Amino acid sequence: MNFKKVSQEVFYTDDPVVNIGLEDIEHLKKISNNNKRKRSRICAHPEEKDLLHEMIIVHRNDTYVRPHKHLQKSESFYIIEGSASIFIFNEDGDVSQVIKMGSYLSGDKFYCRLPKMSYHTFIITSDIIVFHECTSGPFKKNETVYAPWSPSEDRHNEVNRFMSRLSALIE
Repeated sequence: MNFKKVSQEVFYTDDPVVNIGLEDIEHLKKISNNNKRKRSRICAHPEEKDLLHEMIIVHRNDTYVRPHKHLQKSESFYIIEGSASIFIFNEDGDVSQVIKMGSYLSGDKFYCRLPKMSYHTFIITSDIIVFHECTSGPFKKNETVYAPWSPSEDRHNEVNRFMSRLSALIE
């Protein structure tokens, strides 16, 4: 595959047939280890305006995904490697559901589809997680709403307290 770097975390390909193997995943893992937000992704769709967005994403276990919701689209996750718990919240920030996820052979849920307007985040419970995410496009940043009751990424102490509180809810 021929990948073009869009940022420290994001890669696209112009190849008409996208196929991703172990070597590509290992490359993503190295990239995620060497950037500030501890994450990386390969976008299988050629550009942001595509109607279908498919990504292979790697996150380290200290990655913070700020709780957010999408105003106009649902999204799905398929766990390839590792484990995580997805947290779904009500509008006030109360946890309404925790879904323990892992790869297909783990015995945990390996696929989850979230509806639009659903606040969510996840905590990675393995050293690293690799997952396939699928959602509709085009990407419009203003259609993602961050939960007002959640800390922003730059508030490290608050993020640590928030993540600790959520981690205590994992069975």
